[in-house]
Amino acid sequence: MKLLIVGEKINASRKEVKEAIERSDEDLIQKIAREQAEAGAHYLDANAGLFMEREPDKLSWVVETIQKGVDRPCCLDSPNPRALEAALKVHRGRALLNSISLEKERYRSILPLIKQYESKIVALCLSEEGMPKNEEDRFRLTSTLIERLTGEGIFPDDIYVDPLVQPVATDHSLGPVILDSLARIKKSFPEVHVICGLSNISFGLPQRKLLNQVFFILALSKGLDAVILDPTDSRMMSSLRAAQLLLGQDEFCSGYLKAFREGLLNS
Repeated sequence: MKLLIVGEKINASRKEVKEAIERSDEDLIQKIAREQAEAGAHYLDANAGLFMEREPDKLSWVVETIQKGVDRPCCLDSPNPRALEAALKVHRGRALLNSISLEKERYRSILPLIKQYESKIVALCLSEEGMPKNEEDRFRLTSTLIERLTGEGIFPDDIYVDPLVQPVATDHSLGPVILDSLARIKKSFPEVHVICGLSNISFGLPQRKLLNQVFFILALSKGLDAVILDPTDSRMMSSLRAAQLLLGQDEFCSGYLKAFREGLLNS
């Protein structure tokens, strides 16, 4: 199983990125993009959500800047269809849109963009009813989303289901709920991908990197095949290489040994 990695760092919620976008600092955005690409990111997150009415212009600038600096497609991170369309018009290659859901307005406005630009799509387990409460809710929403999207001609291989990781600090049972949801979705829809952002799991707790790292390994064992993370985090990437080896996903241990020779393993 090849894990698709989305580098998370070009996000306007980060102070240095917001300031770089504000002053049109191409050098800094491209530096962050290069670092993530060199660390193993296949897609680079592009988020300009804090700019509100200026988001279409700012997001398209971010995408053009990233792709002038590195040969990577972008994960366009916005619920705003105007911003997504502006970014898609300048994007080279197939983008990953983050995201569509069963919320009526979001579904209605995002679906035409997926079809017109032949984008890959993150499908959130979210509806008008709000956040899913348990594994059954997540599976029901996933099933409906996949049925609707494939009914519109979207290939299963282009769908990345996000079961919505929630903080275990609010409910200690959420870890197993999310992990079991991952496993059930992947088993029931093997052609569809399962993606998540790791950091929500640890929100509100100390030693967040430790929790994120362990959750990542557990999620990999349940079939996670795409992830939004910081690929420049050497401990996280070392855990990935070790986990892939131990899960039988690294033939002849070649990836692990190559990382060792290159000094990339950090225990």
